[in-house]
Amino acid sequence: MQSSSVPQSPSFQLSRFGKKLCSDAGIVSLMDDLGEALRVNPDMIFMGGGNPARIPAMEQVFEDALRATLASPQETHQLLGLYQPPQGDAQLLDSLAGLLANEYGWPIARANIALANGSQSAFFVLFNLFAGEYPDGSIKRIQLPLTPEYLGYSDQGIHPDFFTATRPSIEMLPNGFFKYHVDFSQLTITSETGALCVSRPTNPTGNVISDDELLKLDTLAREHKIPFIVDGAYGTPFPNILFTDAQPHWNDNTILVLSLSKLGLPGARTGIVIAAPEIIDAFAKANTILSLATGNFGPAIARHLLEDGKILQLGRTIVAPFYRARMEHAVATFKQHSGDLPCYIHKPEGAIFLWLWFKGLPISSEELYQRLKARGVLVVSGHHFFPGLADDWQHKHECIRVTYCQDATTVEQGAAIIADEVRNVFLSQSC
Repeated sequence: MQSSSVPQSPSFQLSRFGKKLCSDAGIVSLMDDLGEALRVNPDMIFMGGGNPARIPAMEQVFEDALRATLASPQETHQLLGLYQPPQGDAQLLDSLAGLLANEYGWPIARANIALANGSQSAFFVLFNLFAGEYPDGSIKRIQLPLTPEYLGYSDQGIHPDFFTATRPSIEMLPNGFFKYHVDFSQLTITSETGALCVSRPTNPTGNVISDDELLKLDTLAREHKIPFIVDGAYGTPFPNILFTDAQPHWNDNTILVLSLSKLGLPGARTGIVIAAPEIIDAFAKANTILSLATGNFGPAIARHLLEDGKILQLGRTIVAPFYRARMEHAVATFKQHSGDLPCYIHKPEGAIFLWLWFKGLPISSEELYQRLKARGVLVVSGHHFFPGLADDWQHKHECIRVTYCQDATTVEQGAAIIADEVRNVFLSQSC
């Protein structure tokens, strides 16, 4: 009689690189939770990942753009039947360069822009172009001038010990808010720094580093002859999810990375890299080796969004006001439910998250995450967001990130459970 058991997979060994990519990274945990909440268990209160909200007006714009694409036999063939060249869709590159040059006076052309299959894959290429082992045997790292920072960076490096980071200064603000700032007194750039990198607005905190901070970092990068990478996935020029004044920034030493995801097109997986031509040339070659070609869906939609600067107007008049309203509701809701708790909210200046600091939390943020998950609420533990910070700073174990992309009722339910669980934790400690 034959056994019905599933045969065991043959044992095998992974390379060091393989083991790194197969680790239980924070970004893998986050995407697992996202899949569970949105596809497997829709009753879960999902306040974890960065999936953008559904904005009906934007969905109509995307539908119109897709219909216009499919109505043209030539555009349909470009969508379905052609590989893109190494830099990506030439028509889109020309349109985007023209828009940014006209709108901001940036001296850019097609040679300054390349596309990628999402900004996550773009950062893998960029980081490893400038950090790791150099031909002379030296080791360089990506330096993060401000933490907390995006957890998706953490495992991007091929070489170990890939990041270095600086603690922020913390400004306590009225009404239960606080704000991180770049602590320039502690920021030291050395011969081991391969590039500086900031996200603006910052994921996870919603922090927007000021124009002055940005210019200081740009000056430091130029002085040390290293690139300055700015992750604008939530920021300016688009999707412009900003609730404070912030000027767009680019020059020939800046690598600006944009995305279509937070406009409402995460499934299009379209990242945009804007940099000096020699950097774009290197990036495009590396990206071709890794991906062969970028996808066509995102560029097909974006070509229509770039007509007459529509993409900028959509961000300013639809996307940003939508998220501002969601943010204001979320702040009021969390303040209502956690009024008696030592809960501080990072001043929300952009992006789609609230960063909650439970000062003196008796348990770790990871344990709080597990407890909330057991109660049907998904958040992200704050400890994931400190890549490159060598010391075990207690503050990073007292914070969680929540998204306010869900509807008002879901946010209210989630906030009530989070506050209740944190209250129980503090009460049990005092007993």
